[in-house]
Amino acid sequence: MSHRFHPSILREYDIRGVVGETLGEEDAYAIGRCFAAVVLRAGGRRVVVGRDGRLSSPMLEQALVEGLTASGMDVVRIGLAATPMLYFAEASAEDVQGGIQVTGSHNPADHNGFKMVLGGRPFFGPDIQRLGAMAAGDRGTLEKGDEPLGRSEQREILGAYVERLLEGLAGIHADHVGTLRIGWDAGNGAAGPALELLTSRLPGEHHLLYSEVDGRFPNHHPDPTVEANLADLRALVAAKNLDFGVAFDGDADRMGVVDAKGRVIDADQLLTIYARDVLARHPGATVIADVKASRLVFDTVRALGGRAEMAPSGHSHIKSRMKETGALLGGETSGHFFLADDYFGFDDGLYAAVRLVAATARLGASVTELRDAMPVMANTPELRFPVPEDRKFAAIEEVRERLSQAGAQMNVLDGVRVDTPDGWWLLRASNTQEALTARAESDTAEGLERLVAEIDRQLALSGLSR
Repeated sequence: MSHRFHPSILREYDIRGVVGETLGEEDAYAIGRCFAAVVLRAGGRRVVVGRDGRLSSPMLEQALVEGLTASGMDVVRIGLAATPMLYFAEASAEDVQGGIQVTGSHNPADHNGFKMVLGGRPFFGPDIQRLGAMAAGDRGTLEKGDEPLGRSEQREILGAYVERLLEGLAGIHADHVGTLRIGWDAGNGAAGPALELLTSRLPGEHHLLYSEVDGRFPNHHPDPTVEANLADLRALVAAKNLDFGVAFDGDADRMGVVDAKGRVIDADQLLTIYARDVLARHPGATVIADVKASRLVFDTVRALGGRAEMAPSGHSHIKSRMKETGALLGGETSGHFFLADDYFGFDDGLYAAVRLVAATARLGASVTELRDAMPVMANTPELRFPVPEDRKFAAIEEVRERLSQAGAQMNVLDGVRVDTPDGWWLLRASNTQEALTARAESDTAEGLERLVAEIDRQLALSGLSR
């Protein structure tokens, strides 16, 4: 039988909805049937499946596996796992050709969804839309044919995954790690089991918060990009006089950092630390950052002799561009980091944390000292405001046309990023919400005010406001 997904759940980077309202078992089953068809047509035969700790994830995982095996696909089930563990299982096993993680990431507890990878590459954008078309129109995809049922097997990967994480400290003297005192906040998300095993293997002093997996997220929401969610970690760092603290989102593909002074280290600031470390060992390497990233990133990479490249916002876009260019490092302002010099290049918050420890050793400075050495920039956080779906892209096109006629210096890779003597400002359409997003950065507070005023002026010309 054919199946139609709720139109809101087929997103740019993944499939995501509200369980019991826009997403259910029948959707998971259809995704399994359709993804199996895609893998089979590409010559594959086996995929890996994992799930996060949400209360609905076991139900959705079971339906997904039933859909996959009903189409003749063999399935390797890794059970409760962080999303990077799913990526690791797909990348490191020669006998699998794709993977699906059941996860709602950092969304509210009643949400859930699916992240997919095929042949080591992100499965997103048109690929996801193709699944919707297949489910609705290709009856043969969803109906049982003469092919035998696929088989399902359990595979334990936690130990191997943590062993691979520890390789991120190769060449780092144990005495350096042994002096560190670090706080960790898993947010009751899927990072918990891997974090507990990892820190038990690391020298030094480690203090863990909320490592017990609980899909209700009883302590705080698992999104480290929201400063309020870092309050407990900040308090821990202060109370224990720790060197720094690390927090993860619900599926651990993102991370946030607090230094010894309680300051949040922005993702683009962290990216400059990784860039200094990578470029010292790989001169001339390419580093990719998203269109929302600070000028600090691009200026630092160029000053160090690297090649800086700007990419559209979205972790899937950056991963794809890294594959195309051979870039050794990438980052996104939402806290995704991609290290491909000594790792697989997918976004892994736990590995990024390990590599931050390694960077402090190789650069000979603490996280706090590295932050102190950065120039002070005046910038806004990412500003997000609602705009109807049928209006958001049209509004960006109107702004682009006006700026083009005015001869503005701009990048139109993803929305409009405009350079002025005061700095830069960005206006783009969200790929995941009915919203526009904006950001601005200047060397001075006065310059930032002028940049934000220009964003407001352009919005007003299109009949919109923040």
